[in-house]
Amino acid sequence: MTPVSHLNTPPVRTPHEVLTCYYQAMLDKSPDDLADLYTIDAVHEFPFTSPGFPSCLEGREAVRAGYRGAWGASPVQVKEVRRVAAYETADPEVIVAEHVVVGTLPTKATTFTVPGLLILHVHNGLITRVRDYMDSLGVASARA
Repeated sequence: MTPVSHLNTPPVRTPHEVLTCYYQAMLDKSPDDLADLYTIDAVHEFPFTSPGFPSCLEGREAVRAGYRGAWGASPVQVKEVRRVAAYETADPEVIVAEHVVVGTLPTKATTFTVPGLLILHVHNGLITRVRDYMDSLGVASARA
């Protein structure tokens, strides 16, 4: 007799697969798809924050609400996320990724780029912590 318990268990995503899903959520501007990548008690930090933007989101639902508010209020459309590099670390649950977001601002008919760096901590296929080094001044100047 075959045990049934593990037949319906989806495979756990690797940090690289989580990163791919993260970038897709950015392209789709989907706060739900993004938040669903996090553990319930995950922490998302923004070390280079700008005025009016939080320096930290604590918990999956805070990530969902924070991105729903930010992406919902923004006319910016993400056209592409260019992966510059992804680095494995000595810890198999941590990946460091460099990227450039290419976006448009329809109200100005302009295209802009924003470089960024993510440090993702992934345990059992879910993000436990993110340090998100985004060029927030670049985002602000693109909107101005």
